[in-house]
Amino acid sequence: MDGPRARVALLVTAVVCAAALTAGCSTTSPRPSQKAPPAASGAPTVPGSAGDLQAAYEKVVKDVLPSVVQITAGDSLGSGVVYDDKGNIVTNAHVVGSAQTFKVTLATGGGAVGARLVSSYPDQDLAVVRLDDVPKTLKPATLGDSTKVEVGQIVLAMGNPLGLSSSVTQGIVSAVGRTVSEGRAGGGTGATIANMVQTSAAINPGNSGGALVNLAGQVIGIPTLAATDPELGQGAAPGIGFAIPAATVRTIAGQIVRNGRVTDSGRAALGITARTIVGPDFTPAGVEVVSVNQNGPADRAGLRAGDVITRVGKSDITTMQSLSEALAGLKPGDRTEVSYNRNGDTRATIVTLGEI
Repeated sequence: MDGPRARVALLVTAVVCAAALTAGCSTTSPRPSQKAPPAASGAPTVPGSAGDLQAAYEKVVKDVLPSVVQITAGDSLGSGVVYDDKGNIVTNAHVVGSAQTFKVTLATGGGAVGARLVSSYPDQDLAVVRLDDVPKTLKPATLGDSTKVEVGQIVLAMGNPLGLSSSVTQGIVSAVGRTVSEGRAGGGTGATIANMVQTSAAINPGNSGGALVNLAGQVIGIPTLAATDPELGQGAAPGIGFAIPAATVRTIAGQIVRNGRVTDSGRAALGITARTIVGPDFTPAGVEVVSVNQNGPADRAGLRAGDVITRVGKSDITTMQSLSEALAGLKPGDRTEVSYNRNGDTRATIVTLGEI
């Protein structure tokens, strides 16, 4: 789990070219839970007046907040979302860390409930824990269709920032389709995640694993990162947060619940081990292939150890991170052109991508 440690990530998108550091969203020193308001039913439509908008906010909070929990292991905590009525809770892999047992505090009250790890999948920064005893008050969240999320939609972030249980912040969807690379500093998973939802709703330590919710009361994402600005001494960059899309949550958590692990990652792979190399000026110059998996995608395409990959599809490759980001935007079975240098010669080949 993150705890008080800073977690670093590099945000890279097709639109935004500047690097930004990001911090994970779990925290320490949990504080007493506050009881959530009773649940209401139904899904509101987008309102047409200020009074209606306020009523819609209140209704969404009453509907969804009972499905958002606090997850505690030792002195560190994060958030989670009730996935089903069997006691499965989805959260971030960096929230559970290496822990196997947890205390889960429900927003509906009743004190902390014991829970155990079902499985963690750090490559997508997702995990599922299961309650030891399933209370009758357990209320599963409704996962929305994140492929239909539009920039400008109003969203609410629900979780336990800084140990303040059942907290809600408000904003809009700022962008969709972001590819975000987390760092490993301070216990981060180092995952590169595609199709992230960017939001202006405040995401603070402790929000990780909570819910990003639309005005229809649907969870469209799991908040996982809040951006920080290196020019501000790693201080928070206001209004820039990221959530794993509900489509990814449904795929990964669903497999963990059904099978106890992820059996189909949906993540593209070249089938190589590699390393970043630097040029004469000590700047990153590409990714050198260290070894090629026998009969894997790269092997079948003619790549071999010693080749230096410089481009995948439309993406220039200078580091292992840039290679991960390029592959995150592709799927197993996709055919893509890979440019590389071999003994000073520039070459290109078409690779049919495999799966991690």
